[in-house]
Amino acid sequence: MPTSAPEPRRDLLTRRAFFGTIAAASGALVLLTAGQSFAPFDGFNLFAPRRYGAGPQSLPINRTARKAGVRDAALDPGWRLEVEADGRTAAFSRAQLRRLPQTEAVLPIACVEGWSTSAHWRGVRLAELFAHVGSTTPRGIRVRSLETHGAYRVTTMETEFARDPTALVALELNGEALDLDHGYPARIIAPGRPGVLQTKWLARLEAL
Repeated sequence: MPTSAPEPRRDLLTRRAFFGTIAAASGALVLLTAGQSFAPFDGFNLFAPRRYGAGPQSLPINRTARKAGVRDAALDPGWRLEVEADGRTAAFSRAQLRRLPQTEAVLPIACVEGWSTSAHWRGVRLAELFAHVGSTTPRGIRVRSLETHGAYRVTTMETEFARDPTALVALELNGEALDLDHGYPARIIAPGRPGVLQTKWLARLEAL
């Protein structure tokens, strides 16, 4: 019965070198971008677009208010957050939101670009906000931003996020009022959601 000939040693060495190069390149890429998420590696952060702790209020940003086209609307003194449920609608100014019971939570925010970091957030629980329009905790929430274009100007929060006690309409970040580029006057923050779904520059919340 014929047997297959052993693979030439040169081919084996070539294959090992190829996979070794791939492994080394992957390791280097991880090291040279890890500074986005871990302070000890910041000095190696050569290729990543963000640095750990950099940005307004020590948190990176991917899109500014100016780039999103919301600067004027976000700074408008007449801004109100509309909350709709079961046919009833209420509108809250930022001052009114601040007078509601406030909840604090340390939650991570993770970006699809690869960086992740935790921050201290303070704001109104989503469940408590909907209670002010006479609604039980919604099964889901449609979230609308002041943005008028872009894939994430309207997002949906499923039941597990809508009912999480640390899901907030955030008004403060790291002990200060939200920076405009972090979503002032109010934004969504909830555990376990990608950064692009943590909607900034809120305009309206609708119970589903």
